[in-house]
Amino acid sequence: MDAHVPHTNPHVERHRNSGRFFEADGLRSFVLDQGRGEAVVLMHGVPASSYLYRNVVPRLADAGLRGIAFDLPGLGLADKPASYDYSWTGLGRFCTHAIDALGLERFHLVVHDIGGPVGLELAAARPGQVASLTILNTLLRVAEFKKPWSMRPFGVPGLNRVWLASTWFKPAFRQLMYLQGIADRDAVPAEEVDGYIDLLHHGDGGRAFLQIMGSFETTEAKSELYAATLRNAGYPMQVVWGRDDPALSMEHFGRIAEEMTGTTALSLPGRHFFQDDSAEALAAALVKFVRSAA
Repeated sequence: MDAHVPHTNPHVERHRNSGRFFEADGLRSFVLDQGRGEAVVLMHGVPASSYLYRNVVPRLADAGLRGIAFDLPGLGLADKPASYDYSWTGLGRFCTHAIDALGLERFHLVVHDIGGPVGLELAAARPGQVASLTILNTLLRVAEFKKPWSMRPFGVPGLNRVWLASTWFKPAFRQLMYLQGIADRDAVPAEEVDGYIDLLHHGDGGRAFLQIMGSFETTEAKSELYAATLRNAGYPMQVVWGRDDPALSMEHFGRIAEEMTGTTALSLPGRHFFQDDSAEALAAALVKFVRSAA
């Protein structure tokens, strides 16, 4: 048994057995990498990991694509060193190393949550390798961004550790996830929801996650970088949104994404983690878009 992997949750164990570990930038991380064909890289945010795409990657593979979702440092099954640059700049730099380690010369990029800023760091660094961009519920005008109430305490020194400790009470965490993240409780039962918190605490008790939450680069410089990256993109872009997201609403954040990409969003049922609510529909939308872009 791998000492790095929690074995108490069968959903986490199934997730781990569906992927593999790899090394990039001197760190050990984990990737779901399934299928052959056009590569589709799916970026997660917080408090998630590649586990978010456990039901999307296999569907992409079944459709003849190569679905790839890897864990960012500090999250999921990736290494969580106490000393690391957990800013969006640092995580984006890791992504460039991960792309190289996974042997990707060209890929379709899908971004979600803070995987939006992090993914745009990657797109800015490797514009010639991006074949298309799909934007899911994320933040783009980062200088204007205010964390939703559920995430705000994680960025406050002192309070962040108390708030993190409270997530170990799994019934409360589940309710938070159902309130903000997942609409269909029948589709994602309690023990499967618990996989998110098991992976968040795995290895370091969530300390690296707190560093990530305290390292948001909500500056005008980053806003301009991401705007310029989208403005100068020489590849197709689309916006797909979980329509009932209370954290990053369609009415505000989704409209910003539409404006910045010049596209009209496809709205799918679900909240912030609509990858759980609408895995089949999201995968179908990605397959259709990737094929048209290719």
